Amino acid sequence: EVQLVESGGGLVQAGTSLTLACVASGFTFSDDDYGICWFRQGPGKERERVSCINTMEKNPDYADSVNGRFTVSMDNGRNTVYLQMTNVNAEETEMYNCSARGCYSCYGYVHTNGMGYWGRGTQVNDSA
Repeated sequence: EVQLVESGGGLVQAGTSLTLACVASGFTFSDDDYGICWFRQGPGKERERVSCINTMEKNPDYADSVNGRFTVSMDNGRNTVYLQMTNVNAEETEMYNCSARGCYSCYGYVHTNGMGYWGRGTQVNDSA
């Protein structure tokens, strides 16, 4: 079965950097067609898609709010997707989840509730 495990969350001071990781199992980046996305959600806020990458062309996608500050990447050998966050805003200290859906070539980066697979998330908190 497909499983996703996020890590790397913790305390981060506004204006600094943090890197999250999502380790995938049940499919292989080098062999399978998947799209993997990072989402985030804070209290009282809607979940939003932050960034995506796929196992095929590996073309990244970014929300306008993070474009230029966040970088998504993947390591085929480790079967891991990373999200490097720089110049983090206080409002971006939220729960971050990764999601994977098969056949990126079919569906692109469309991930909605009940579609694909979801990790349990890693919490990013603001350090005061």
